[in-house]
Amino acid sequence: MKVLLLAAGAGRRLQPLTLKTPKPLLSIGPERLIERHLRRLRLAGFLEVVVNLYYLGHQIEAMLGDGRRFGLRIRYSHETHGLETGGGAKRALNLLGEAPFLMLSSDTVTDIDFAELKCLAPSHAHLVLVPNPQHHSQGDFDLQSTGLVTPGTQLTFSGAAVINPTLMLAHPDTAFPMRDVLFPAARQKLVSGQLFEGYWKDVGTEARLNEVRVDIDAGLCPY
Repeated sequence: MKVLLLAAGAGRRLQPLTLKTPKPLLSIGPERLIERHLRRLRLAGFLEVVVNLYYLGHQIEAMLGDGRRFGLRIRYSHETHGLETGGGAKRALNLLGEAPFLMLSSDTVTDIDFAELKCLAPSHAHLVLVPNPQHHSQGDFDLQSTGLVTPGTQLTFSGAAVINPTLMLAHPDTAFPMRDVLFPAARQKLVSGQLFEGYWKDVGTEARLNEVRVDIDAGLCPY
């Protein structure tokens, strides 16, 4: 299974930290955000990663190179303008192929066991959901006892999912958020999911980034 690591965002809520540095290259302890993901992906047995790039993307490509030092093969999907999560994922399909792939947001820090997701082959999508954090109390989805995911308020999408390209094929080649295809599919009972209650933080603001740094220093964030 290949991986799509979403890394194209401008990180405006993290300014001024992101004025000259793309969000995935911000440091958390001894590693940068994206380096932590790559290390954990390799430990989970993944070998091929596609990284989508837009804002200051040249810095990310220069830092990661071809992925050899991580034991990975990294290829890049370049965007000439911001395509958001869904548009960026659809553009990257030419590198990802026709099989389901793991999609992961680079602005999260988590100890999700990515190896558990490798064997999944959803018809449309399988989402990893987390308890609603304080900054997103309204949630995104509900998880039914059958494993089906429906739009709701109980849980938040973690940014990690196994995506079947079928999910996006009918959508126009424009900029769009992933929710524009996930929510209609969930309403049609085409999306499955699982609850994850381990370590997970969205580092979309400087305050939350600093929380992760404190957790790492205190040994609360699993390596």
